Amino acid sequence: MNIICIIPARYASTRLPGKPLADVAGKPLVVRVYEQAVKAKIPTEFIVAVDNKQIYDAVLKAGGKAVMTRSDHLTGTDRLAEAALNYPDADVIINIQGDEPLIDPELIDRLGNLFIDDSSLNMATVRTLMLDKEKNEPGNVKVITDQNDYAIYFSRSLIPYPRNDSGVKIYKHIGIYAYKREFLLKYAKMKPTPLERTESLEQLRAIENGYKIKVITSDKRFIGVDTPEDLAIVNKYYRQKEGKHDHA
Repeated sequence: MNIICIIPARYASTRLPGKPLADVAGKPLVVRVYEQAVKAKIPTEFIVAVDNKQIYDAVLKAGGKAVMTRSDHLTGTDRLAEAALNYPDADVIINIQGDEPLIDPELIDRLGNLFIDDSSLNMATVRTLMLDKEKNEPGNVKVITDQNDYAIYFSRSLIPYPRNDSGVKIYKHIGIYAYKREFLLKYAKMKPTPLERTESLEQLRAIENGYKIKVITSDKRFIGVDTPEDLAIVNKYYRQKEGKHDHA
């Protein structure tokens, strides 16, 4: 089974314009994501799907591989699907967000292994236990699953609502996905669905159309870079890791 990893990275970002090129301890953010992803062992190729020549050049300069995609895609899935058209030999595509510089390579391999072990899967993603302070933040997406670890629903609201204290754990969705390539191409062509539009969560489109999403659990914490504050945290992490000193 041929499994590849695609990292969509777009230049425009509401809160951090030019985000993929933001400096993280001396390297562009997108390069940090790429360098983490390539530590995974199962994917045969790692490609950054970009919409901007500067990002394209930054990836190539770092020794990575990039493909140009249109700049008018409304979603990361559309960009992913366009990039996937360039790789007809891929069976499975693992989608790493271009703003996850602390992505765990082992998690990429775990997602790949799911499809190796079960060829009937169409789509899979990740969850982690939610911290109390995250529970009422709409930006932290919650996921509930059935007893076989397939997603029942994703929401920006707190789910399940804790009317009774039954000890049910609250899980946060981590936006890393794996798709069977043929399903990804079909999924990207489906029209947006009512729940998807209401919650502004694209993965609900798959559920509303009757497809199952397998969910694996990770105990790792991730910091996606959405704000200048996130960027400062990630910079500090890499400076400490690489023994660099902050300049006053």
